[in-house]
Amino acid sequence: MALQSNDFDEIQRSIERVQKNGRSIRQIFASYYDDEVDIGWEVDAAVDAFEMFSSRWTIEILAALYIAGDRRFNELRNLLRGISSRTLSDKLTTCQDHRLVERIVEEGPPIRVTYRLTSHGRTCGRLLGPLVAYMKISKELVIEDN
Repeated sequence: MALQSNDFDEIQRSIERVQKNGRSIRQIFASYYDDEVDIGWEVDAAVDAFEMFSSRWTIEILAALYIAGDRRFNELRNLLRGISSRTLSDKLTTCQDHRLVERIVEEGPPIRVTYRLTSHGRTCGRLLGPLVAYMKISKELVIEDN
């Protein structure tokens, strides 16, 4: 994808702001240590924070709901090429357990079930957005149109 220079530059500036904010957050956390930073705890906390996102299909489900909005089960399955119904069901349950996705049941007939991101899920999507943009640029999937 080739972006106009002004849009490409705005994305770059946004990524730089996120990096600056990340440094500030890191400094605040570090200020709460009396002595040395507890690297082991910090690494474990980071792994725990990203555990949900490292599971196969989780990012795909969250991205589809973030970009496409609320979807019914079969609509979501059609958006996610290659996922089985069983796997989608299992992953949606896991996403619900982690408060990222909610299952909305509309009484029928017929009963309609829709999946949507929770507020927590939308916030995660917004926070991951700059990382995704950075990775698209670093892999040259997004370039500046000269």
